[in-house]
Amino acid sequence: MRDLLLILHFLGLAMGLGTSFAFMFLGMASAKMSEEEAKKFRMQTMSLSRMGHIGLALLLLSGFGLIGQYLDNIADMPLFIAKLVLAALLILIISLMTMEAKKAMATGDDVHFNKIANMGKISLLTALGTMILAVLSFH
Repeated sequence: MRDLLLILHFLGLAMGLGTSFAFMFLGMASAKMSEEEAKKFRMQTMSLSRMGHIGLALLLLSGFGLIGQYLDNIADMPLFIAKLVLAALLILIISLMTMEAKKAMATGDDVHFNKIANMGKISLLTALGTMILAVLSFH
């Protein structure tokens, strides 16, 4: 069962972190487009966020299954606690990005896309930090 949970956890990581990297590269591509083309492109690529949400759900579900064996020792695992705090922060950032994405899709307003882009940078760094702390806490 643990192996299945680890596989799902890594799959969720690949999907979630992959989405962040994809949006980063798509943002660089849209920066080279005309304003009208970039807006249309951003609207079309918003559907990619679904993959990130699925990845995050897999991470959470498998993470809850995996954490059980560490509950007795969690107080002695400061890096793991820091990882959990960053994971909670990441969930908050993604929730805020999702709300902005809904506004962006409804209005097409660049203000919302700019907020998403800024939060995307923070979410990418947060996700990378979470992954690094996960590796270090089980090293």
